[in-house]
Amino acid sequence: MAITRICLVRHGETAWNVEKRLQGHLDIPLNETGVAQAAAAAQGLAGIEFAAIYASDLIRARTTAEAAAQVLGLPVQLTAELRERNCGEFQALTQKEAAARYADDYHRYHDRDVDFVIPGGESLGGLAARITATFNRLAAAHAGQTILIVSHGGVLDIIHRLATAKPLGAPRDFHISNAALNWLEVEDGRWTLLKWDDTDHLDEALDELPG
Repeated sequence: MAITRICLVRHGETAWNVEKRLQGHLDIPLNETGVAQAAAAAQGLAGIEFAAIYASDLIRARTTAEAAAQVLGLPVQLTAELRERNCGEFQALTQKEAAARYADDYHRYHDRDVDFVIPGGESLGGLAARITATFNRLAAAHAGQTILIVSHGGVLDIIHRLATAKPLGAPRDFHISNAALNWLEVEDGRWTLLKWDDTDHLDEALDELPG
């Protein structure tokens, strides 16, 4: 089977990223910095031939993808399957607030308990299953082509681990910056990391996600 090349981008910065507030499935827009980051990422992709652009349907990812779409001349195909992890009762709380209000549950979340389901939300294992299936489907649909996918920090965490065979429950030791460019290849279901967290096009970028 032909190789699929994927550029994976986390959405630009939001006010809640700055506050370390858990967004999950809540629809939080980009802040001023995030809008500038989306435009910079789009320019960083100019001249590359993409077959398609896919994005989470949440506004922070959609807006980031639309900036690239204007430069690349392609429509954005939205899917809820590319959403961030559903953080349930943690959503709208800062990391410190969630840790104080739901001490035991937050401890399991922070320690990457794969089977722990956030109350009202989703488990890490469930997120991994959803994202792995979605990315494999998109890769198979674009064999021999290059595609752009704009999504969320938790999604990038899953894909990095898929490509490096790093266990889901292991602490994170790699960056997931807003609006960075991350390149991967897929062939016959085998994922290869080409370049990760390229921020050369950005003046600044946060990585505020829990480890």
